Amino acid sequence: QVRLVESGGGLVQAGGSLRLSCAASGRTFSSSAMGWFRQAPGKEREFVATISWGVGVTLYADSVKGRFTISRIAANNTGYLQMNSLKPDDTAIYYCAAGGWPRPNSYWGQGTQVTVSS
Repeated sequence: QVRLVESGGGLVQAGGSLRLSCAASGRTFSSSAMGWFRQAPGKEREFVATISWGVGVTLYADSVKGRFTISRIAANNTGYLQMNSLKPDDTAIYYCAAGGWPRPNSYWGQGTQVTVSS
């Protein structure tokens, strides 16, 4: 199995930035991609971004294009989500995931809270 541990969540004012990290361990070779999803209270879980481990091809949800950047250091089995120009609507629990490209959903982290204040 693959284990994922997120870090970097917290409280930030609108317009600010945060960087989330996702450290993967275990049988990481079984996953072709990692990604980020988020869920706000009263809303469904939604896709945020994904990246392929090998080539680094990226995909983003329309709501975060131009503001968020997903990246990875494949040799370290670590993924990142740089979040800039944060909005209150970005407030959610953010989950790291690993699995197949382009929508990894085989393994999940515990989630990290991101709160954006006005």
